[in-house]
Amino acid sequence: MSRRTAILLLPLVLALGACGGTVELDHRDVASTTGASPAPAGTVVERKPLAGRVVVLDPGHQLGNRNFPGRINRLVPDGRGGRKTCNTTGTATAGGYPEATVVWQVARLARQRLERRGATVRLTRATNSDRRWGPCVDVRGRAGNRPRADLKLSIHADGSLARGARGFHVIVAPDAASGSGRLARVVRSDLRRGGFRVANYIAGGDGLDVRTDLATLNFARVPTAMVELGNMRDRVDAGRLTSPRGRTAYAAALARAVGRYLER
Repeated sequence: MSRRTAILLLPLVLALGACGGTVELDHRDVASTTGASPAPAGTVVERKPLAGRVVVLDPGHQLGNRNFPGRINRLVPDGRGGRKTCNTTGTATAGGYPEATVVWQVARLARQRLERRGATVRLTRATNSDRRWGPCVDVRGRAGNRPRADLKLSIHADGSLARGARGFHVIVAPDAASGSGRLARVVRSDLRRGGFRVANYIAGGDGLDVRTDLATLNFARVPTAMVELGNMRDRVDAGRLTSPRGRTAYAAALARAVGRYLER
């Protein structure tokens, strides 16, 4: 900043301080004071810590997958030289509440929170419709590669039938893009902070799992993790996953984790 610009800004800063207003000035605000008319005294400039960041949220499955068996059962690349089915119907609670709907609702709530903080959020599907299917897992896996996103988080819920199985866990590929492991750990940490229990039925017992069979992870070239929010076949987990209050809590934890990862 030149000496003349600093002198011009000094009366403005003093005037705002005398009015008792709370003001945050960044380089854009300084530029405006040297050209266009300054904001009124006492104006609060909302902070957008995730401005310029791009986040991909992948709500698993699609409600209409069950109505398009021919499409979702066709084989697509798995990202490791093999083939697997395009997608599945996902799981559901004992009462029939679909995983596809739960994760869609959580993803939308998380998107709202992230957008309020300035992030650009892309979803891998645009709707939760009984008349739509997919996209396939290889398409989901490539989402965020071009144009490049800062991270991708795939959101699911599990359907284990093991007795007493409950809790969340986070999955990464063994040779995932740099940053994926840290993303998984941050997601785990913030879900714990949100009051959610680590899965008691995943090897290791630390809430982290490594898998090679998930194309959504295998094709990713940006930091990527998949989270299983809970076990939809467990009564306690299902109650939380299907309640508005529970989904809001999940979304808050995921948005907080994304923010912490990106603000490092």
